[in-house]
Amino acid sequence: MADTARRTRPTWVDDDLFPFESRFVDVDGNDVHYVDEGSGPTLLMLHGNPTWSFLWREVIAELRQDFRCVALDLPGFGLSTARPGYRYLPEEHAEVVTGFVDAMRLGDVTLVGQDWGGPIGLAAAQRRPGAFERLVLVNTWAWPVNGTLHFEAFGRIVGGLPMRFLVRRFNLLVNAFIPTGHRRRTPAAAEMTHYRRALDTPERRQACAVLPGQVLGSRAFLEELESGLELLADLPTLIIWGDADFAFRAQERARLEEVFPRHETVIVDGAGIYVESDAPEEFVAAIRDWTRKL
Repeated sequence: MADTARRTRPTWVDDDLFPFESRFVDVDGNDVHYVDEGSGPTLLMLHGNPTWSFLWREVIAELRQDFRCVALDLPGFGLSTARPGYRYLPEEHAEVVTGFVDAMRLGDVTLVGQDWGGPIGLAAAQRRPGAFERLVLVNTWAWPVNGTLHFEAFGRIVGGLPMRFLVRRFNLLVNAFIPTGHRRRTPAAAEMTHYRRALDTPERRQACAVLPGQVLGSRAFLEELESGLELLADLPTLIIWGDADFAFRAQERARLEEVFPRHETVIVDGAGIYVESDAPEEFVAAIRDWTRKL
């Protein structure tokens, strides 16, 4: 079990900006921070890189009136602490999410996966198909992208040794990705502080430094995920898509629509990759409208 210091909410977390109780659970030696707000059908919200559960704060504040909103921080992100030897690979994150679902005894879950939270969450859903009933996929993907020029360039440049050094030394991903991933609004200084402080040392930044290279390096994980997508293909799926995203394009959205035939798509005009933070009102409305139809 983790020591008490690792389970203490830092004083830099603003209770007005993040007005939720911080909870912690041990998952295979990882001290996983999460929030669990509201009651009703469960929404399991999984972030990508380099964010944490703070990304979902405005969505949670609204949706907890009608849903149980559970948002965790992957090990090494946010307020979660990874066990010694953890490599911050997507397959490890998927095992942690699976263990979290088990530890929390979650059922009748709607996965809400954004960016890396998509493939990581879908892999967990394949491992625990009885726990997941619906999918919300947000600017994400679920297959290998090796050989695709767009992703090859990203994986080789941002995942290369020089960029990983800059990420660890200067918190480059937070300082670059968070502002450019919001296209309809500019994140406030206090918001940026919460993203920077969550990754405030070179050691803490290892988690976000690893993932860009895994866009290509985790080919085996993504191949396994793709081969099992038929297990999830019949689940009702909502695709929420910010169409001004610099990472995921219309091609990725179209492929998700093909993989999940029981889908409804909501395109959020002008929103970036962090659509839940960039356009929270439209995001909340999309989930509420979709669940009413179901």
